[in-house]
Amino acid sequence: MRSPATSFQGRLLRKFSPISTRQSIDTLRCFSQHSSFFNDTQEKLESCFDGHFQNILNKLSKHNVYKTVPSIADVSLDSNVRLTLFSGVLRSCASKGCLNEGKAVHGQVTKNGMDPDLDFWDLLVSLYVKCGSLQCARQVLDEMPERDVVSWTVLIKRLVDEGYSRGGVRLYGEMRKNGIRPNGGTLVSVLKACLVCLELEFGLQLHAEVIKMGFFSNFLVGSAFVEIYSKWGLMELASMAFFCISKKSVVSWNALIDGYALMGDWEEILNLFCEIRELELKHGKFTLLTVLKSCAHLGNLRGGKAVHAQAIKIGSELDKFLSCCLLNMYSKCEFPEYALKVFQRIRSPKIVAWSAMIHCLHQQGQSQEAAEMFCLMRHSGVSPNEFTLASLISAATSLGCWKYSESIHACAYKYGFQSDNFISNALVTMYMKTGYVNSGCKVFNAMSIRDTASLNALLSGFHDNRACHLGPKIFREMLVIGLEPDIFTFISILKSCSYILDVGFGKQVHAHIIKDDLSSNGHVGTALLDMYAKCRCLEDADVILNELTERDLLTWTAIISNYAQSNLGQKAVKCFIQMQQEGLEPNEFTFSSCLSGCSSLVLLDCGRQLHSLTIKSGLLCNTYVATALVDMYGQCRCIEDAEAVFKGMASQNASSWNTIICGYSLNGQGNEALKAFRIMLDEGFLPDEITFIGVLSACSHVGLIEEGETYFNSLSRYYGITPTIEHYACMVNILSRAGKFIEIESFIEKWKLTNNPLIWETILWASKVHGNVGIGERAAKKLFELEHHVDYNYVLLSDIYAAKGKWDDVVKVRALMSNQGIHKEPGCSWLEIDGEAQKFFAQDLSHPKIREIRVLLEGLSR
Repeated sequence: MRSPATSFQGRLLRKFSPISTRQSIDTLRCFSQHSSFFNDTQEKLESCFDGHFQNILNKLSKHNVYKTVPSIADVSLDSNVRLTLFSGVLRSCASKGCLNEGKAVHGQVTKNGMDPDLDFWDLLVSLYVKCGSLQCARQVLDEMPERDVVSWTVLIKRLVDEGYSRGGVRLYGEMRKNGIRPNGGTLVSVLKACLVCLELEFGLQLHAEVIKMGFFSNFLVGSAFVEIYSKWGLMELASMAFFCISKKSVVSWNALIDGYALMGDWEEILNLFCEIRELELKHGKFTLLTVLKSCAHLGNLRGGKAVHAQAIKIGSELDKFLSCCLLNMYSKCEFPEYALKVFQRIRSPKIVAWSAMIHCLHQQGQSQEAAEMFCLMRHSGVSPNEFTLASLISAATSLGCWKYSESIHACAYKYGFQSDNFISNALVTMYMKTGYVNSGCKVFNAMSIRDTASLNALLSGFHDNRACHLGPKIFREMLVIGLEPDIFTFISILKSCSYILDVGFGKQVHAHIIKDDLSSNGHVGTALLDMYAKCRCLEDADVILNELTERDLLTWTAIISNYAQSNLGQKAVKCFIQMQQEGLEPNEFTFSSCLSGCSSLVLLDCGRQLHSLTIKSGLLCNTYVATALVDMYGQCRCIEDAEAVFKGMASQNASSWNTIICGYSLNGQGNEALKAFRIMLDEGFLPDEITFIGVLSACSHVGLIEEGETYFNSLSRYYGITPTIEHYACMVNILSRAGKFIEIESFIEKWKLTNNPLIWETILWASKVHGNVGIGERAAKKLFELEHHVDYNYVLLSDIYAAKGKWDDVVKVRALMSNQGIHKEPGCSWLEIDGEAQKFFAQDLSHPKIREIRVLLEGLSR
């Protein structure tokens, strides 16, 4: 052992010597009453203690250290007795955290030249560890003549608990080098250190050592291995460790369950919980918390109810954490009424429970109820936190009420969240999505710190309104200030480009996406595809579709919808078939989009097959799908089929009524269209712009001039609808069919329609019907100014001249077309073979099977 002058004990002697005084006797009497042995030693104690130790004893008395200690040391007493007494004082010092007093006792033992046993050395280490003096504990450990596993374990555990995990691992290594065999406590502490400092390799080595030493059956050590393997995501090793434990406790079960929760294997958690129930092991609320999360993720209402029953059985139903988990579970299982019952049973619910209930109601589409719940919360005196306000702001977005949005904004300021970025971003999103762009911009400009999420919130308002042209500008500014765009940024800016049809800027964004290696992302890829398709760059959209490695239903629906809108029904049908071949089931939006692409005689058979699929998939009862079928049959001139589908609908809306009215008008059944319109009004549906296009077209077919004028005037007078150019064209069509060209001129002048090509196209067509050359020439001249590239106008004028025998004028029109570089689009005929339309044009030799066709034609001619 080192000499007192240089050792740690020597330093203690210098600090706490001399130690003897008569006054200490009175202090000692308070803890020596329980031992008659010490009644004879008071005279001897007078010569053993000085004034300095008396001060220390006084401090110990204040901490009630001596109440459980029988006496203190005397040099004339037996050495073992004195050590026993000092041991008692050290234990009290350790339990009360009296570091200086403990050092005084350590110094007294050293001064008196006592020879401490191993237990006393362990007590010293424990004292310094518990008082937080790890350096002193390590010095004592170094000076111990013999070091046992207890001393090492105490210091290792304290190092790990204080956050010095790597130090704990190193100390364990030293212990093993000294030949000390660890115990269960040592191993548990070192395993905890391995987990914190991510020493996976060391943990695996330790596992081998534990098996070698035969400790693995110890349930504490086994549970520790289950925990570290679970948290490292090594569930196979965790399961092996778990099943090697001879006596499994709830602790080990919980460790394994928590591991599967971290991995997101919710099914396995339910299986494990069922095993716990079969083994009739006692389990607490912590087990139930994880199992409830599993039920919530799986939407397993039956399992959740069973866990709820267990919570009631063990008396934990009203626990605040468990109650919030029950609220979340019932919310995810779409049973807000059960969640509300749980909430009502909570005594004095805190903000967490209130927030969970408000979030539950909003998630289930009950935003109004969520707002009312917030009012109840405020009346109960509970102040909201940022999560409560975030749910309320989202609910306000769903409600779309400007006044309520303003009140929630004011509430956020009232409770001091005006500088909270999370709340500010939510407020910006709320204003932008509800169409109050200026208010959203004000909140954004007032933010002191703006991140990518803030810019994303701002961009969310520039998708489909008048200010959407600002989207590219904001994106440029974002790049200038050094913010990195993420997936949501790219999706938002691509939507803006789609709306303003700016394919040039969209291509620049596409380049950024490739640079950031996000082109393979399914959501970004779908947004890119939609942008190119809406800008009518369908070849580029097709390239994006083929490059996507993961194509979900949204991707396919986007490309099918855009092909249908571009009158490329065959490609839409091909994509639909390819989607099915990839194993994806179409939803109502996919069916609606594809059916709209089949709205021509060429694809009528495809439309009928889609009709069969809607019946098979159970989606025929969906209003949108049924309306798309009505429209498809109406466009394909199968009005009886359209009528049958319409009458078979479980419920109709304004859109389905508009579709059948327009279908009747398109097929020349004006009286049926007007009859349907009257029934629509009787059933309480309000007409819109599309309704009146169908009604006015019906009046045109039937020749109801006065009724047409009445309906036209009722647009603004009774329904508050501003007439569009389509409505004006319908009125011109009504008048022109009746040959009332004078009234047409008055109508055009009254409504200032002289510069609209649709009006003049209607007049030109009427001139052909009535053989009015003068009006036809005037209409054609105007159209040549407004849209000189449209071949249809030249052909109509030529036909008017030809009908009157004005062949010279016909030649002049043909020559004008030739000089302008305009070619008449040839007519065509088609045949549908194997679901694909084969088109044939006059003098066209481009068909891939032209040779076989000509051979067959020659055979037919012979």
